Amino acid sequence: MSTDNQTEEIKDTEGSDDNENRNQNDSQQAEAKSSEETSNSDNQATDSFEAKYNELNDKYLRLYSEFDNFRRRTAKEKLTLISTASSDLMRELLPILDDTERAINTNKDSNDLESIKQGFQLLNQKLSNTLKSKGLKEMQAKEETFDPELHEAITKIPAPDKKLKGKVVDVIEKGYYLNETVIRYAKVVVGE
Repeated sequence: MSTDNQTEEIKDTEGSDDNENRNQNDSQQAEAKSSEETSNSDNQATDSFEAKYNELNDKYLRLYSEFDNFRRRTAKEKLTLISTASSDLMRELLPILDDTERAINTNKDSNDLESIKQGFQLLNQKLSNTLKSKGLKEMQAKEETFDPELHEAITKIPAPDKKLKGKVVDVIEKGYYLNETVIRYAKVVVGE
C-alpha cells in the first residue's frame, strides 16, 4: 500500500505541477496578449500623434508662408507709397512753375516795374494757397514768448521795450507747420 500511496502522491504532485505549468502558460499567454494589445494601442497612439504633428506642422508652415507674403507685400507697398507720396504736390506746383517761367520771359523786355511787382505777388499768392491746401501753415512768432520747441534763437539783443523782454523781437526766417507738426523752426532774435 505504501507503494500505491507513493504512486498516488507522485501523481498528485505531477498533477499539481501540471496545473501550475498550465496556470503559468495561461498567465504567459495572457501577458503576451496584453502586451500585444498594448503594443497595438501604442502603435495607434503613435500614429495618432504623428498625424496630429503632421497636421499642426502643415498649419504652421502655411501660416508662416502667409505672414511672409504679407510682410513682403506691405514692404513693397510702403516703398511705392514713399516714392510717389509727393507726386500730388508736384502736380499742383507745376502750374506755378509754368507761371514763373512765363513771368521771367515776359519781364525780360518789360520796363514797367509795377507790373513786375504785381506778377511776383500773384506767383507768391498762388504758391502760398497751393501749399496751404496741402496742410502747410505759417508759424506766428513775432512778439510771442520765446519757446525752444518752436523757435531757434539766432541771437539775443537788448529788448527795445520792457514788454519784449524774453519775447521774439524779430523773425529772420519763418517757421512752418505741416498738419500741426513743426517742419521748420522759426529763426528768431530774442529780446533780453
